[in-house]
Amino acid sequence: MNEAQRTDRENLIDRCIQDCRICHSVCVATLSHCLRMGGEHADERHIIALQDCADLCKLSEDALIRSSDMMERICRLCGDVCISCAESCESFKDDRSMALCAETCRTCADSCRKLSRASEAYGSRLTSFS
Repeated sequence: MNEAQRTDRENLIDRCIQDCRICHSVCVATLSHCLRMGGEHADERHIIALQDCADLCKLSEDALIRSSDMMERICRLCGDVCISCAESCESFKDDRSMALCAETCRTCADSCRKLSRASEAYGSRLTSFS
């Protein structure tokens, strides 16, 4: 792998770490918002989607930081869970907190999927510290 590819890889990892950190935080805040709102906001499936997303984002961030052998797989799953959460949040049309959460989840999903695709393209495991 040449220096440009190494820099691109490191940038993808850094971006994904940052997006996962932000998404985790936003999902936790949105979860609190939903519980305060009650009603449809506190629907069990929606709350589970938010919690799953927050948990997977935190796990992805941690896996990336420690260069886990499983980080690409975890990030791929995180991307899927983020899309699910975004779709759930988008069902609340007139709620700015939900719109922010959906946008944040989609950004994180994009980063996670780019990182997963890059690992396939490079043909080897991406690592933060190689």
